[in-house]
Amino acid sequence: MTAEPKPTVYIETTIPSYLTAWSSRDLIRAAEQQLTKEWWEVRDRYELRISTYVVRECEAGDPEAADARMKSLDDIPIFAPSDQGDLLAEQLMLGVPLPPVASVDASHIASAAVGRCRYLLTWNCTHIANATLRSKIEAICRQMGYEPPIICTPKELLGAT
Repeated sequence: MTAEPKPTVYIETTIPSYLTAWSSRDLIRAAEQQLTKEWWEVRDRYELRISTYVVRECEAGDPEAADARMKSLDDIPIFAPSDQGDLLAEQLMLGVPLPPVASVDASHIASAAVGRCRYLLTWNCTHIANATLRSKIEAICRQMGYEPPIICTPKELLGAT
C-alpha cells in the first residue's frame, strides 16, 4: 500500500517573519504569531516550498532578524523564477488588478500556482489572502492554465489537519 503524497504548501514571507519575530504587543498580531508557531509544529504533514522572492524578502532588514528568518527556511526547496511565473504574475497585476506595490505578492501567487502547490500559506490579507480578490486571482490562474493554490492562513490550515 502506497502512502498518499503530502500536500504541497508554498510558504510566503509573512510566515517565517511571524515565526521568528519578537512577540507583538498587538493582541491580534501576537495571536497570529502563536498560530504560526502552532502550524510550524505540524509542518511535517506537508511538502514545503518557497521561492527566490521569499529568500530575497527574508534576507532584507535587520541582519539578526534576517538570519533567524533564513534559518527557519533551511532545507525547504526553492522555486526559481520562470518565464511562466513572470507571465502569470503580470496577468495577476493587470487583471485583479493589484497596485504596483503588490508586484512581489503577485509573484508569490504565481510561484505557488506554476509550482503546483496545493496551498499558499500567508498572513498577507491585503493582496494575497483577500476574500474580495480571491475569485479574480483564481480565474486568472485558470485562464493561464494553472490550478490556483488554496490561499489560507495558518489558522485555516491548522483546521484542515
